[in-house]
Amino acid sequence: MILDRFAMTDKVAIVTGAGRGIGATSAVSLAEAGADVVISARTADQLGEVAKRIEAAGRKAVVVPADLNDLEAVAALVEHAREAFGRLDLVVNNVGGTMPQAFMDTSADVMEQAFHFNVATAHALLRPAVPLMLEGGGGSAVNISSAMGRLTGRGFLAYGTAKGALAHYTRLAATDLAPHIRVNAIAVGSVATSALDIVMQSDELRTAMEAGTPLRRIGDPEDIAAAVIYLASAAGSYVTGKVLEVDGGTEAPNLDMGIPDV
Repeated sequence: MILDRFAMTDKVAIVTGAGRGIGATSAVSLAEAGADVVISARTADQLGEVAKRIEAAGRKAVVVPADLNDLEAVAALVEHAREAFGRLDLVVNNVGGTMPQAFMDTSADVMEQAFHFNVATAHALLRPAVPLMLEGGGGSAVNISSAMGRLTGRGFLAYGTAKGALAHYTRLAATDLAPHIRVNAIAVGSVATSALDIVMQSDELRTAMEAGTPLRRIGDPEDIAAAVIYLASAAGSYVTGKVLEVDGGTEAPNLDMGIPDV
């Protein structure tokens, strides 16, 4: 049956930024599809709650609290997978983000930090993951990018540049690692996570954002998790080097950040 192609039965995944939002939902969804999951983020309490949901789905969770700005801590997640499960099939590079800033407030240091947190972390995980994946015959990576990696909007200089770099990193890594390891990305639109708390708490802002989205709603983390499952499973086995846009049809920023003119 076609649904069998979406199964992740007995696969092993690493998900970064897995304490809440897209990362947490993706980790739980992978477990519901049959995978064991190594989850990492800063906050141990949040990871503990996610682990309970993974275990409730009948799968194993390995909890690794860590500051994922530390590239050595990111790379060490691969050894956690090896020690716990002896294999690795998937990495989900979800950790990342950068706050909007005006152009003149965006220093070179801010640009470097954005690249570090959104791109270098992805490479720091995927590079040591490759040998372990190859031991099992192959695997895949899903990088969580953003619609702002291709759109233009005032205030997104550092974030959009970094996410655009992550999207092209995806294409280049896919070429380097084919045919045994597939690398894809998801360009995420506005999704109801803690990063949008200020919007979710204001009816006016939420209505404005929904009106600026062709599908007239803000995305749910499960919308992104479903795309992760597709790209990671056999259902997406003929897909690599692609950036899947899951953004409600957005072709322009759907909220004015109030960044003034220079």
